[in-house]
Amino acid sequence: MIKGNFIDNLPKVYGIYTGGFLGFIIIMSIAEQMGMTAKTIGICFVAFTVAIYAIIGYLSRTAQADAYYVAGRQVPTVFNGMATAADWMSGASFVAMAGGIYFKGYGYMALLVGWTGGYVLVASLLAPYLRKFGCYTVPDFIGTRYGGNLTRFLAVVVLTVASFTYVTAQINATGTIASVALDIPFQYAVYVGLVSILLCSMLGGMRGVTWTQVAQYIVLIIAYLLPVFWISNKMGAGFFPHFMLADEVSRIAELEAQFGFVKNSAENLKEVPKGLAGITKAHSAVNATPWAFISLALAMMMGTASLPHVMMRYFTTPSVKAARKSVGWSLFFIFLLYSSAPMLATLSKLSLIDPSLPTGIIGKSISEVQAIDWYQNWNQANLMYVSDFNGNGTLELNEFFMGGKAVVLATPEIAGLPYVISGLVAAGGMAAAMSTADGLILAIANAISHDVYYKIIDPKAETAKRLVVARVLLVVIGFAGATIAAMEIQGILGSVIWAFDFAMSGLFFPLVLGVWWKRANREGAIAGMALGLISGAGYLIWVRNGGSGFLGITQLTFGIFGSAVSLVAMVVVSLITSEPSAATQKMVDEVRVPSGKSILGKQH
Repeated sequence: MIKGNFIDNLPKVYGIYTGGFLGFIIIMSIAEQMGMTAKTIGICFVAFTVAIYAIIGYLSRTAQADAYYVAGRQVPTVFNGMATAADWMSGASFVAMAGGIYFKGYGYMALLVGWTGGYVLVASLLAPYLRKFGCYTVPDFIGTRYGGNLTRFLAVVVLTVASFTYVTAQINATGTIASVALDIPFQYAVYVGLVSILLCSMLGGMRGVTWTQVAQYIVLIIAYLLPVFWISNKMGAGFFPHFMLADEVSRIAELEAQFGFVKNSAENLKEVPKGLAGITKAHSAVNATPWAFISLALAMMMGTASLPHVMMRYFTTPSVKAARKSVGWSLFFIFLLYSSAPMLATLSKLSLIDPSLPTGIIGKSISEVQAIDWYQNWNQANLMYVSDFNGNGTLELNEFFMGGKAVVLATPEIAGLPYVISGLVAAGGMAAAMSTADGLILAIANAISHDVYYKIIDPKAETAKRLVVARVLLVVIGFAGATIAAMEIQGILGSVIWAFDFAMSGLFFPLVLGVWWKRANREGAIAGMALGLISGAGYLIWVRNGGSGFLGITQLTFGIFGSAVSLVAMVVVSLITSEPSAATQKMVDEVRVPSGKSILGKQH
């Protein structure tokens, strides 16, 4: 029995939880040896972990606004770092990141650089100062800093566009995993994922999501790192394969030269199912120029510092100093996975194309490959495909196709690991996608309930009524996200990148200048948010419809265009209109003082 304050006992609580989870893995391993089927193992892993999250969400239920919106501002730095890392490492990071590197090569490393480097901007420009401000939401800061309901409303609009784009990708990821683990169609599986997500956030709000995300981080990091180290040892790449990455990439280049890389014709590609891609060269054309790489990394850095669900995590710390420390811990916990994604992509590709390994399939007969169990499983899930384009009966390098989502999820099976590891990876992927979706849906619902309903529509609303509105919004937003995810309009990674671009287009400079430029005023913020979002979205639509982008800005980096327009509009409009009041400028000075009471402490 654990006695005393829950916060003080957090190390003990999560130590017991981690031990229990490792014990569950051992039990599943024994069950597999005793004949439990792969499908049953997959169901057990997903059901067990989701049930644990739901229990944590239920136990964290609250009727207090402070606890619901900011977890009572009492989350310790290390645990906030873990929760932030789980919030951050979405289905894109867990499921799609290694797939992007697998297919597109080093160019997609720009995402790792940008997403990690963005926390430098968060730590130095925003997080401590927004925590000192004492707000519940990002629009709360915008609305109070600049004044007026229109600024608050526009911040909610930008937040909703960015977060909703992001959340559809997470529900897509949960749907993919649930469809494979539970053997149900993707279109239904997205709603199974949605129910799992809502169980964590409905009753406890930010408090429930925080403690759930810590548990989810433990699951996802074990699920990601264990296969990497196991496969590496099995392939002879050493216990710590990260130091061998250059050697393994060189080996891939040698094999591609040996097999003779042949580009598929348009006629061949017509028969390949939608969403699947073939093995491409490690040194692909993606981000091959320095500016292409730098622009994508820059967009992801600025997007990271603009995403509302990331900023919200630092509103939960006890102090300004704790907010800054939390960023450091966040970076550490994120690094553990991000440093392993390139290695996992490399090991996965080697497993398939190296003929010296028992798992290699290139050079085998087409019929032999089609008879492999793991191929049949993932082919049925529409995530793998082979075809004998040249009619010689042998699988060539350019005749095997796989979905990006399958790289992480299928690699343990391909490498011949026990199926319990595949079940673990599925549980980790669900944890990653659910943790981010929880944070995103909560960010949207909280912004609308607090900043639109409470601050604009009904300022006299009682706490109970405000929380009912927030919970109803959670369900409505989640259902809408699942419905759009089921349409598969865009892949997981593409949707996530767009979310960063939308966020930076409308929010980056209003947030940064709100802290660092006292002359920034309401009119400037309105112009910056509105014109930034509209110009960014317009540029995306133009490029998507065949327009030729300029200055190397693509549909993946349209936020650079949007944020540039936002900066110019904000500076020009602020300078040609009256400066903010003396009280507002004094408030901005106080925000940058690391000690003392929060600015909004008496307003909530």
